[in-house]
Amino acid sequence: MASEVVDLFTELAALPSPPGEERDVADVVIRYLRDLGLSVDEDDAGPKVGSNIGNLYCRIEATDGGSPIFLCAHLDTVPPEGPIEPVIEDGVMRNAAGTILGADNKSAVAAMLEGTRRVLAENRPHGGIELLFTPKEEVGLLGAAAFDLERLQARLGYVYDQAAPIGEVILGAPYSQAMQVRFHGRAAHSGMYPEEGRSAIAAAARAVADLRLGRIDEETTANVGIIQGGTAGNIIPEWCTLDAEARSHDERKLAELVQEMVDAFAFAAGLEDCEVETKVSKSYRGYRFKTEDPVVRIAHAALERSGYTPAYALSGGAADANIFNERGLACLNLANGMQDIHTPDERITVADLEGMVEVTLALVAAARDADA
Repeated sequence: MASEVVDLFTELAALPSPPGEERDVADVVIRYLRDLGLSVDEDDAGPKVGSNIGNLYCRIEATDGGSPIFLCAHLDTVPPEGPIEPVIEDGVMRNAAGTILGADNKSAVAAMLEGTRRVLAENRPHGGIELLFTPKEEVGLLGAAAFDLERLQARLGYVYDQAAPIGEVILGAPYSQAMQVRFHGRAAHSGMYPEEGRSAIAAAARAVADLRLGRIDEETTANVGIIQGGTAGNIIPEWCTLDAEARSHDERKLAELVQEMVDAFAFAAGLEDCEVETKVSKSYRGYRFKTEDPVVRIAHAALERSGYTPAYALSGGAADANIFNERGLACLNLANGMQDIHTPDERITVADLEGMVEVTLALVAAARDADA
């Protein structure tokens, strides 16, 4: 028989919620919390970030001493390219319809909600629990960035947003900068007057060919993800745009790599007698924890209490934790067993869904014990 958390995850996963269209899933979360007798508030972030929901926030007041903690998960997924029909095969939850499952991050939503239900139903003592569910994480951590963090009483928090076996604790995530680049050339008929044209696409292609892309070293990466240009096959293209990014756990390395990329764009434009505009913007700031930090020690104790062996790693991606850490809170990202996220093979085991409920309960208990 399916457990409570499996039933809840199945309900959530079946509802498409691409970035900006999280309303149906948010309504299920709101109803669930209110059925537990809790008050849930939706802020006004929706119009600011381009979503049909705001951030959902719920506070459960402390029953005992100890440290309050906050738990955060995002309600959006990458856009599904078909229907979502969650099924269980040999203890593994998949989508039978050939697109994403939505375990990223609805498995975390389900585990946090079911953990909260059990805390209340079993009268477990705790130092205070705050729940936050955000929109538009997948496209830039936008919901978390728009949330008023002054509302949080807890200074320590957790997201479950790492596709790895339960037990993996993410001690650090990278800094990232985005680059929007536009090459300006000169249009001309490609058959009659090609000499008069200046190809913006040629300039962009030369720049991309000169860039160091992919994994630069063990803590640094770079990518060009989108390139567009031209108006017709018989016209020398007068414009071409590309979107690029760079990430590194070392902020100095990141700055040097971004400057190297900007210089490559300028050099290539000059060789093709074009002009270029480059806009560089911060995507998010990185962070790094030590194993002795309180937020890590609580997670370590909770994982061991739940039967998992803690292991420490760094992530090449970002999560809402980046936003919280940048703004002075201590938020740790914990792996929750998701596999092959963002693909049609996305899956999670029933055992991992249920295991993260136990981890949630253990985090609440370990936070209470930490200040006892």
